Amino acid sequence: MKSHDITGVHCAPDRLTVEWSDGVRSEFASLWLRDNLPEDRDLYSGQRLIDVTDLPKSPLLRSATIEDDAVRVEWQAERRPARFSTEWLTAHAFGRAPPRPESQVHRWLEGGAMDARRDFAWASAGSLSIDPAARSRWLTRLLQQGMAFMSEVPAEQAAILDVMPLVGRVLDTNYGLTFDVRSVAQPDNLAYSDLGLGLHTDNPYRDPVPGFQALHALVPSLDGGASLFADGFALAEHLRATAPEHFRKLTLTPVPFLYRSKEAELYAERPLIQLSVSGRITAVHYNSRSIAPLALAASEAEDFYAAYRGFAALMRDGRFQLRTRLGQGTLVVFDNQRVLHGRTAFSSAKHPRHLRGCYLTRDSVYSEAALLRRELARAEGRP
Repeated sequence: MKSHDITGVHCAPDRLTVEWSDGVRSEFASLWLRDNLPEDRDLYSGQRLIDVTDLPKSPLLRSATIEDDAVRVEWQAERRPARFSTEWLTAHAFGRAPPRPESQVHRWLEGGAMDARRDFAWASAGSLSIDPAARSRWLTRLLQQGMAFMSEVPAEQAAILDVMPLVGRVLDTNYGLTFDVRSVAQPDNLAYSDLGLGLHTDNPYRDPVPGFQALHALVPSLDGGASLFADGFALAEHLRATAPEHFRKLTLTPVPFLYRSKEAELYAERPLIQLSVSGRITAVHYNSRSIAPLALAASEAEDFYAAYRGFAALMRDGRFQLRTRLGQGTLVVFDNQRVLHGRTAFSSAKHPRHLRGCYLTRDSVYSEAALLRRELARAEGRP
């Protein structure tokens, strides 16, 4: 919005009211405005230079006027006025500023009726490396849907680390920067066997839980070993709608997760379904292989296990499972705190199967998307 989109301002001691050209009114509390004075932020970093204790407890506004592309306000007990640009007011008006694209979650419940190539973002590694707009679209869909695919990644050991800077920052764990998903003798993790794996999220015993995971197909199996995916957010919302008491139980019960090996012992407690303070689903943590004995009173066990069983039954329902086969050189990236993954069984003696994987920090993927959006806007002359 530009300055002419403000048609009027009204000043009361405790708030500023801005009238926009579309008839909408926005209110800004006087104390909130005083806390956000442009001159109280560092010019280069944008960080606040004052603490809340430096603010007057009840600053009262005296006047407000429109000046060019800004609103000028004065307080009753202070000499210095303040100017808030129209652009800034637009971006911070409560309920008016458009949400970040990646915050618009696109849930997909009926995974069994979906096609990986048709219904999710696909792009070649080469196109993502040379086309910022294509990478921005790909990352945005990854964050909205929780999963995206990258093609034409060389089927080489180091290739996954070569392309991960296009997505985010790789997380180093006890497995190293990368790990190999293939069958080995006496595996310390069932992922390194021929067994089929039910839908799960990885490493709920780690704190923090890895935000995203990438899997790169080096040697796909010709028989079995299909990849399974499901949208945990959609499944949790489905449980909330159909069995609200089960949903509530899974959001309130801390579940202990444990992993032990020669090199590591990892333990964390978290609910299977995690909510924000507003009740929005923010994470699903489900890994039946690593759940330790729960600290439950005998009187609580029946209710919890009924809810646990109900959620698990949804994951086993083929209607909710996207099934796909990763071809050689195909790489999938998915939100490890949202998208559950698994696989069908295979026989490595007949057809070897080798995927190389890594984890990425959650904030780095969101940062990449935001930086790209900012760079593209600057290139197009947009604020």
